[in-house]
Amino acid sequence: MPDNRNMTRASQLNHPPQATASPTPASTVLWVRDGPQGLEVLMTRRSESARFAPGAYVFPGGVIDAADADANTHANAPQRAGQSLADMTDALAGIRESFEEMGILLARRPDASWATQADCAKIKRTSDDSRLFYQACASLGLTPATDQLHTLARWTTDRDWPRRFDVAFLVACMPAGQTAIADEKEQFEPIWIRPTDALNRWAAGTFFIIYPTIKTLERIQGFATAQLLINECRAHEEPLWQSCPRGAYLQGKDVRFMEHESAFGELALTCPDGQMLHHLDWQFEQPVALQKNVLRLTAPNPGFMTGPGTNSYLVGDPHTGFIAIDPGPADAAHIDRLWRAAGGHITAIICTHSHPDHSPGAQPLQALCNPPPPILGLTSGPHARANSQFTPDRTLADGERLTLAAPGHDSHTLRVIHTPGHASNHICLVLEEDGLLFSGDHVLNGSTTVIDPPDGNMDDYLRALDTLIAACESDSDSDSDSDKENNKKKTKRADIIDFILPAHGYVIGFAKQAIAQLKTHRLQREAKIRAAMQALPQGSVDDWVAHAYRDVPERLWPVAKRSLLAHVARIQALA
Repeated sequence: MPDNRNMTRASQLNHPPQATASPTPASTVLWVRDGPQGLEVLMTRRSESARFAPGAYVFPGGVIDAADADANTHANAPQRAGQSLADMTDALAGIRESFEEMGILLARRPDASWATQADCAKIKRTSDDSRLFYQACASLGLTPATDQLHTLARWTTDRDWPRRFDVAFLVACMPAGQTAIADEKEQFEPIWIRPTDALNRWAAGTFFIIYPTIKTLERIQGFATAQLLINECRAHEEPLWQSCPRGAYLQGKDVRFMEHESAFGELALTCPDGQMLHHLDWQFEQPVALQKNVLRLTAPNPGFMTGPGTNSYLVGDPHTGFIAIDPGPADAAHIDRLWRAAGGHITAIICTHSHPDHSPGAQPLQALCNPPPPILGLTSGPHARANSQFTPDRTLADGERLTLAAPGHDSHTLRVIHTPGHASNHICLVLEEDGLLFSGDHVLNGSTTVIDPPDGNMDDYLRALDTLIAACESDSDSDSDSDKENNKKKTKRADIIDFILPAHGYVIGFAKQAIAQLKTHRLQREAKIRAAMQALPQGSVDDWVAHAYRDVPERLWPVAKRSLLAHVARIQALA
């Protein structure tokens, strides 16, 4: 199951870790058919006494038994090209559980015709011993049609649940001539329903379904027919998605997030074992402890360009002192909150770049501290706008390390990476001990940063993305001379940066993947801009924006125009 490894030191976790239950393998089947208005799926209500999701409407399925994985069982079932042994086990369990719970039998007779309702009636529906089902099928000459089930998704139950399942969600067409009949023990009230109707009833509070079911229905509601859904699964032979959701509190409710959603990375960092302890509401009054050694305070400057506001960070602890990253705008209340959160013990102030929502707060914060800490960063470039002029007390060098340390306590080391592009003086910082990247505006959560020429440069930006990808992969320590003399080998650590802490938005997980996807997005947009320039060689910049950003709301085009100009300059330079 994809997830962040979370290299955070145990000493820096906010909450004592708790043991996570191992998930039990299981299988469920989405039986689908074409109804009068399109795709329908079979759902059934679980028993009110069920240990897991009592009373919820679900797709039929259950736990995988030893008989489902037995080699002899596999030998008596068809295996299509590309279908693994694990897929076979999932399919067999799905067929067996569907029969036990709903009386549906996906099997072929000796003459290759499909099993009928009469065939179903000859087999006892029991879950006491799974082998009995396969023995009964064999005695009737029926072969479970494992080659007709295709993997749609794989869901793993949340980490904080005491009873967890690792479930393959399979899809198959309902056998013709058969009727779903609930066992009235585990499952009740089978219903054929359009995914959209199920979701509408859930939203109205009349149809109880749990998070994985909701998200699955959302994903399949766009398919017009059962065959189109089957074809999509068949084309991949792997899950279309895999997820082990994470939960948090937002606006007083507990909410869940999948791996691709904006808050997932923050939850993976703050509660790696899945505890429901983190609150996601944006507020400006209190610091948010992402780790014991990382506090986030968001400036009260939300807006179109700043999202929920500019994130200022404090790295360190009361023993070592703190380094403040991006003090933000010169907002007196925000600066005071930063100073108080650090107990006044700020040893350095770093600005990732000189834009007006990042650096103006540096001098007011410095003035509050005694002794005044140095303001660090890079001087703004000659093309910086008037409101982005910035000169640090000391210039940081690419690769420079700043370490906070105190006897008997953990140290905290920030390494500087020069990342021009969004601004010529942009830098990122890596908290090396914990695998965290403070990305400023170079990588944002939920949007792409604006590259505004002439101070912004698209070619520099893309090169800096490559630099960050390399930083995610490289070893944090090079071999020392003594190591080389003694022929000691260093073990390379892949993906030493796990999380990105941006200047706007939540923490981003899967750091290297997120950066690579951002570069891919930029290059894809550049290809659209190049196509617009070729299609409209005499067109204006506004014409090119309308052509290349037609998938973006028109209200965003004025901002998109800035990045388009940066792409145009790069395209022309490469021509």
